[in-house]
Amino acid sequence: MIAQLEGKIAGMRGNAVILQVGGIGYLVFVSSYTLGKVASQEQVFLHIHTHVREDQFSLYGFLNEEELTMFELLISISGIGPKMALSILSIADVNTIRTAIVNKDPSILTRVSGVGKKTAERVIVELQNKVDAVGVEDQASALRGQDTIEALTSMGYSITEAREALKLVPAEVTDVSKRIRQALKNLGKK
Repeated sequence: MIAQLEGKIAGMRGNAVILQVGGIGYLVFVSSYTLGKVASQEQVFLHIHTHVREDQFSLYGFLNEEELTMFELLISISGIGPKMALSILSIADVNTIRTAIVNKDPSILTRVSGVGKKTAERVIVELQNKVDAVGVEDQASALRGQDTIEALTSMGYSITEAREALKLVPAEVTDVSKRIRQALKNLGKK
């Protein structure tokens, strides 16, 4: 099994990167957030989940182990395959997904195409005891962050741009409208 890859981005194909390692080009599927992060980089390090089926051998890449762990938890659920798990990780960061599970809030998960209310509820039930509890402040921050990201993406910014701009917003800014204004200022500086 392949666990990690580090190499040069040789190209992109849809929601995958071609990672050249030692003269071999690996097709690695990534979330749209990861795709946006690595698009401008020449060299990249990815944590890899190797998915083997009877008719398929696929690699899925993540920027950190936390994303990889959440991905593996998601695909452990009946009815959630790797592509759907990547879609979930594309719309929300790990902390937001964890918050949704702990709070039993399926609304974040149902924003993913193909995830209905029953599937979202199954994710919550099956992962309830598998995810770490999220602190109250982390929960509030994740929910504010998700609201800000949704507002920015509705204005035409990509999820990657929205997440990066939000990282620059000081933690003491808690009002969602102020966070959006600050994130827009950060986006204007680029």
